Amino acid sequence: MSDEIKASMDDGMITDDDKLWGALSLAIPIIGIIALVMEDKKVRPFIKHAAVNGLAVSVATFVVTLVLGFIPVVNCITPLIGLGVFGYMIYLAVTKTYNGEYVEIPYVTDFCKDQGWL
Repeated sequence: MSDEIKASMDDGMITDDDKLWGALSLAIPIIGIIALVMEDKKVRPFIKHAAVNGLAVSVATFVVTLVLGFIPVVNCITPLIGLGVFGYMIYLAVTKTYNGEYVEIPYVTDFCKDQGWL
């Protein structure tokens, strides 16, 4: 592990870089995957928390819309579910994560903690 990564882990503060990566990871799932793969980003607790939450919400939304898509009457509102969740994630990213606050998403964060992902 490089000295720069160790120094960033030791300070314990949430930097502007953490806030940016956290907000992007929460709102855009592919950024969350990239953050969890990058060695210097995945060791930062704030970025990891936002990335795991964002990915978990994305997977849950995909599964719910996929299952509901097979019900003919509900099939027409599944895009609205996806847009609603995306809007909520953007709201959390801008108002909470970008301001340096840890986001607690109901049920999702607790599930991730129970699985040992956070």
